[in-house]
Amino acid sequence: MKALLYETFGGDIRVADVPDPTAPDGGAVIRVTASGLCRSDWHAWIGHDDTVHLPHVPGHEFAGEVVAVGSGVRRWRIGDRVTTPFVNGCGTCTWCLSGQAQVCPDQTQPGFTHWGSHAELVAVRAADLNLVAVPDAISDDAAASLGCRFATAYRAVTARAGIRPGEWLAVFGAGGVGLSAVQIAAGLGARVIAVDPSADARALAADLGAELVLDAAGDVSGLIAEATDGGAHASLDAVGSAQIASAAILSLRRRGRHVQVGLLADPATAIPLGRVLAWELDVLGSHGMSAADYPQLLDLVTTGILDPARLLSRTVGFAEAAELLPASGMPTAGITVLHPVD
Repeated sequence: MKALLYETFGGDIRVADVPDPTAPDGGAVIRVTASGLCRSDWHAWIGHDDTVHLPHVPGHEFAGEVVAVGSGVRRWRIGDRVTTPFVNGCGTCTWCLSGQAQVCPDQTQPGFTHWGSHAELVAVRAADLNLVAVPDAISDDAAASLGCRFATAYRAVTARAGIRPGEWLAVFGAGGVGLSAVQIAAGLGARVIAVDPSADARALAADLGAELVLDAAGDVSGLIAEATDGGAHASLDAVGSAQIASAAILSLRRRGRHVQVGLLADPATAIPLGRVLAWELDVLGSHGMSAADYPQLLDLVTTGILDPARLLSRTVGFAEAAELLPASGMPTAGITVLHPVD
């Protein structure tokens, strides 16, 4: 099969012919019809994830069609149209059995722990737990965006931030996750502020429902406190940096909730713990979403309350994707999708 391949961290990414994957026991092989280019792919390529082993095929948010199943698979048949969360649970531990596969201690992640979806085929473990049927009303491109960015944002906004209608949510970073969070929170009746250095990203955030958009420069926390009469009820860092996480926390009102979604390259990142303590702030992590939580999200999409297709900016083939994946070419506004079969 054809796939994007790199053999050194931070090195060349090329289109290569590589062996087809085989279906593991209990797992499946998916023919990829759409695979989103995500900032997390860049983190893996640059060497920030110690689960990645070289040579490597990236890609972790995708949609496609089942072409093979391993022994023991009961729910899926060849030809089924599916997607999957980027975190694949083992299917047998306490966390998976309680619907919390996103924190499974024995999790696998296509594009990280094994070869991913920037390819014609990708393998998924524990198919009965991890695969999700894609409704006819949702396109392959939109379904691909659900696997990481949109589903991650949905759980961060609803289950972790616990956002309620009328509350202020400050979203820092208007890339794929941030824009998804803007649309989701606005669709659920929250008042949304989007912060990003890109004018194009801010414009798209406003179109998706952000009531206020701010450049990332200057005293953003002060501006948010003034606009919201004391600070946001919840904040979300969709970028991942010490500076942004701190600004997001400082934008909160007393007893506010901060959700960290963006991956932090520095493990020693400092946060303003004095403010956290004095104002009784909650600081929460959010790591993807379990397949068990997809039905409610899919209902909101099929009923038109949420529309992940509005985040899609363009589609590309293998050659262009190889050029875009390095940080210098990663798009900042909207989601770019690879079509391996084009």
